[in-house]
Amino acid sequence: MIYLNIIILTLKIASISTILVAFFSIFLVWILNNNTRIKPILEFFINISLFISPTVLGYILILILGRRGIIGKLLFEYFNITVLFSWWAGIITTFIVSLPLMYNSIKTGIASLNPVYFESAREAGASEFQILRLITIPLIKRNIFAGMVLSFGRAMGEFGATLMLAGNIPNKTQTISMAIYSASESGDRFTANFLLIVILIISFLVMLLYNYLFLKERENI
Repeated sequence: MIYLNIIILTLKIASISTILVAFFSIFLVWILNNNTRIKPILEFFINISLFISPTVLGYILILILGRRGIIGKLLFEYFNITVLFSWWAGIITTFIVSLPLMYNSIKTGIASLNPVYFESAREAGASEFQILRLITIPLIKRNIFAGMVLSFGRAMGEFGATLMLAGNIPNKTQTISMAIYSASESGDRFTANFLLIVILIISFLVMLLYNYLFLKERENI
């Protein structure tokens, strides 16, 4: 039963994080596409997790979201919300570490599109949101799928930042990666090996799904 709880929690955190980061990245790329002033600054913060260690990132998040943090203090004092050591902390950390993968995948997809599509749509009277919904998103589905697979995989394997912010609390915040770490530390090789097989099977199934969707998309071209 304890293994099932760990697996379900890991899948829940990775799934919610992937869905949130997909929607957020699409709108973020769309908004920043023509905003050259703030784009470099925001992209710095979006991609920062690629250049610092997960432990450092986790510490930064504690400074921001901890009870004495910039945002965490306000959340606790005014709304009695504690982010630290909650499963929501796991979603926040996986969201941040997977954001650059999703964002850059979508950004590459949009950059590869012919501007004629957008110009023709504007001349036909389409709004910018209609262009995004009816033209941009359908044309970059492959990039969205790729970004979601990479984001889900990154979320599944996240350890350092999540350990710092969410902790390693059994039946509450302990994911597969942290459970493997705890099992190997205590010498419980059976648990470590079992969860290793589980995460490898999940990764294999996700890649199979991605390849199926990719091949199906190519057949429709």
